[in-house]
Amino acid sequence: MAHVTLKNVTKIFPGNVIAVNNISLDIKDKEFLVIVGPSGCGKTTALRMIAGLEEISSGDIYIGEKIVNDVPPKDRDIAMVFQNYALYPHMTVRNNMAFGLKLRKYPRAEIDKRVRDTAEILGISELLDRKPKALSGGQRQRVAVGRAIVRKPHVFLFDEPLSNLDAKLRVQMRTEISKLHARLQATMIYVTHDQIEAMTMGDRIVVLKDGIIQQTDDPITLYDCPQNKFVAGFIGSPPMNFVNGKIVQEADGLYFDEDNFKVKIPTQFKEALVSYIGKQIIFGTRPEHLYEPQSGLRERPGMAPIKAKVEIIEPMGAEIYVYLTTGKTPFIARLDPHTKVEVDEMMELIVDMEKSHFFDKDTEKTIV
Repeated sequence: MAHVTLKNVTKIFPGNVIAVNNISLDIKDKEFLVIVGPSGCGKTTALRMIAGLEEISSGDIYIGEKIVNDVPPKDRDIAMVFQNYALYPHMTVRNNMAFGLKLRKYPRAEIDKRVRDTAEILGISELLDRKPKALSGGQRQRVAVGRAIVRKPHVFLFDEPLSNLDAKLRVQMRTEISKLHARLQATMIYVTHDQIEAMTMGDRIVVLKDGIIQQTDDPITLYDCPQNKFVAGFIGSPPMNFVNGKIVQEADGLYFDEDNFKVKIPTQFKEALVSYIGKQIIFGTRPEHLYEPQSGLRERPGMAPIKAKVEIIEPMGAEIYVYLTTGKTPFIARLDPHTKVEVDEMMELIVDMEKSHFFDKDTEKTIV
């Protein structure tokens, strides 16, 4: 078994800088868990504590049933893949991959077999006699992953391994690492600041901010049911639109009102929002839940029309991003690429209110 458990783990650096604040996690055997968050949120520090490269200030870390707080990294049966590859420049690919096994005194035949098998899995067999300087970024990353695989560890740790690659190669390597997880059936913990990587790769995602876990869930639950405004804005691309306003009661029901942005609230949200009548709250809607007023769409339940001024248009090929404002409030719509729209024109859109989100203005926690 290779489950990993963190119980009330805290890391405080000199100067009373709290990098990781009392986090608890239970990572299942064979799970692919992604820790995601902005720079400085503590995600790499958490990974380094699991690896044993950083001492914990308080709490306990278990690998399997064993507390490993005082166990050296070499004895934790983990392998880490770093952002900068960390290859030995004077060694060939073969020797880079074999180095850890040689230190552990594995028989030469066993080392050769593991290196060959791993190179075949990663498609780098023809690179075994090259040195790192003769490799592309993507090839170096494969070698770094291969060096981890040959050890057959219980747990793989990935520290932003794709951040140095170009966009196309990142997409390719995301797929390859996901396939690798399915093939090896190993426990993998993956740190990234890229929420697209997190959404496409993780069985579960931990969203971290200021060293505190904001939410841990599967990708779809994070997207559909964020627990607070930070998670709602961090997960999803382009990010969720937020509008500050208040709930008002009118003869035909409740409305969210921000002077230039007024939309009717669906009946199913009334019970949760009735106590906020007259109070300031935050309304959230995703760019993909804004539509052109196509025939029949306006009449669907939960659809609310708005008017906004077009500021910028970004063609993306399969879609366009339209940046708009209503009064002083900016927001983004993700629309069909053939939408007829011009900068500086007033545009009517339909908001799918049944997929909207509402957050408490003071706590920023989700209301509904």
